[in-house]
Amino acid sequence: MIHKLHVVLLAAAFGIAGAGSPHAAAAEPLVTQGIGTSSWTKLVVDLKPADGLANPFNLLLYAWVQGYVSAANIALLETGGKYLDMTMLDDRKMLDDVLAFCKANPDAKPVAAIDEVIRKTAKIEAKWEPGTVAWDE
Repeated sequence: MIHKLHVVLLAAAFGIAGAGSPHAAAAEPLVTQGIGTSSWTKLVVDLKPADGLANPFNLLLYAWVQGYVSAANIALLETGGKYLDMTMLDDRKMLDDVLAFCKANPDAKPVAAIDEVIRKTAKIEAKWEPGTVAWDE
């Protein structure tokens, strides 16, 4: 039962079309869905940094952030040969930072907190040949 709940929660958090939604065919593009694009008012109610990753909601947000930063790293590498060291994504600090950002910026989406981290964090130079990732062939 708990496993099924985790699957449903993960599907909902990541905006997976067809995850039990009768409107999956009319779903928005996935780039505009997911926990990072939810309203901050929903987020601050459920986000409990003190619970760490034992809290399923915290875990969903943390996993979403890791995926988002991974995608940002590919974009950064492709456009400038730099990336962000993901080891700096300490779960407790990230959860605290997102919660603080959302409270301070009630009109922003949680993804804006991660965008700010990406902008402000020092990037690491990499040997990367643009065009290495060929997703659109």
